Amino acid sequence: MIVLASQSPRRAELLRNAGIEFRVQPSNVPEQRLPSETALDYVQRLAGDKAAAVARKLSGELVLGADTVVVLEQRVLEKPRDAQEATEMLRSLSGRTHQVMTGVCLLNGARQDVRAEVTEVRFTPISEEEIASYVAGGEPMDRAGAYAIQGIASRWIAGITGCYFNVVGLPVPLVYRMLRENGAL
Repeated sequence: MIVLASQSPRRAELLRNAGIEFRVQPSNVPEQRLPSETALDYVQRLAGDKAAAVARKLSGELVLGADTVVVLEQRVLEKPRDAQEATEMLRSLSGRTHQVMTGVCLLNGARQDVRAEVTEVRFTPISEEEIASYVAGGEPMDRAGAYAIQGIASRWIAGITGCYFNVVGLPVPLVYRMLRENGAL
């Protein structure tokens, strides 16, 4: 059984749906990007930091850490701090293509396997009224890029290139491959 270093209900649901046994142990690692860090380096570092923080509290257990961000033209969009920031994020994504990046770390003692998945997402144009209604409903909060592809925002997705599950919050096929390659399945 693995330990998921996250309290994300979406990550837990994705693992459960894939039949991967796990238990949850939140990492409580601050999510702060270093000044010269690329988005890809950032999500991979955070995934490793989250796994390491949980592994320090446990003895010999396999720990899975992950972190997801949305990237629009080199700009990293994390979880919005408030409704105004969520509105600004959605305006910037409207009618454009962006990337969703998830860093994944599997930590087993001293052995650390860190990888990343990148998915392109194309949005249709979104009206100001739609944005205001969506933000007022609360779904954008606690979501990288201020949207949930599996929720109401699905109506604005023109298409994706890559792993859908990555956009939800955890690239399940990559995690499954990592678990198999590391002898955990």
